[in-house]
Amino acid sequence: MGKQLTCAKTGEQTEGLDRQPYPGELGKKIYETIGKIAWGNWLRHQTMLINEYRLTPIEEKDRKFLEAEMEKFFFGEGSQRPAEFQEPE
Repeated sequence: MGKQLTCAKTGEQTEGLDRQPYPGELGKKIYETIGKIAWGNWLRHQTMLINEYRLTPIEEKDRKFLEAEMEKFFFGEGSQRPAEFQEPE
């Protein structure tokens, strides 16, 4: 079992990540304060953003957009789904 922490996203005591999931200060902050469940929720949300907005993560502008959304998702007002997004049936 990995380290335990109080997740900044959910407020629950949970298992922390095994390693820093993203480079730089944002990645360090996520590693230190975000649990595995919240990280998994972000990965699903990020996939939806990439698909709905047809992002190409190799493009710098798309990476910057995703990073800003990640910051909002974990530590801000939350990353919103596109208005036209419909949950698959």
